[in-house]
Amino acid sequence: MSINIDGFSISKSSKTFIIAELSANHGHDIDVAKASIKAAKEAGADAIKLQTYTADTLTIDCNNEYFTLNSGTIWDGRTLYDLYSEAYTPWEWHKELMDYSKEVGIIFFSTPFDKTAVDFLETLGVPAYKVASFEFMDIPLIEYIASKGKPIIMSTGLATLKDIEEAIEACRRVGNNQIILL
Repeated sequence: MSINIDGFSISKSSKTFIIAELSANHGHDIDVAKASIKAAKEAGADAIKLQTYTADTLTIDCNNEYFTLNSGTIWDGRTLYDLYSEAYTPWEWHKELMDYSKEVGIIFFSTPFDKTAVDFLETLGVPAYKVASFEFMDIPLIEYIASKGKPIIMSTGLATLKDIEEAIEACRRVGNNQIILL
C-alpha cells in the first residue's frame, strides 16, 4: 500500500519522508517562519509541519497551581495560557506560510488540536494531518480528522497498544485507511 501526501508517495520501498517542525520556532516573526521553511527545504526536508491552536482552544486563562508551570524548566512561574499565547502560530499566517511553502517546493501541513483547527485547515486544503502524542487518546478528534479523507500521521509516544488499536479503528470507522504511525 502506498500513501500519497501532496505528490510524495510513502510506501515500504520509498525514501524516508522527512518532516521539519516549525511550531513556535518563529518567535512571532513571520519572516523568521519563512526563513525556517526555506532552510528546511534546503536541508532536505520534504515537508514542513506546524501546530494549529490558540491558547483559548488548549486551556483556560487561570493563574493557580494547576495551570502554572513548576517543574524545573525555563518556563517555571508562567501559566499555560501565557505560554501557549506566546508559542502559537497565528492563524492569519497559515495561508501565507502555505503559499510560501509551495513556492519553495516543500509540503505544508499541520497538527490540529481541536475541531475548529481542523475546520480551519480544511479551508486551506492541507494535504495531510498529524496527531500529536498528547492528543492520541482523543478518539473523537482523531475520528474527525480522519473523516476528512486525508493521510493522518499519528505519534504514538504516549500510547499503549490498546490506544493504538482504538485510534486505527477510529480512522477506519470513517473509511480512512491512510494511516501512518510514528
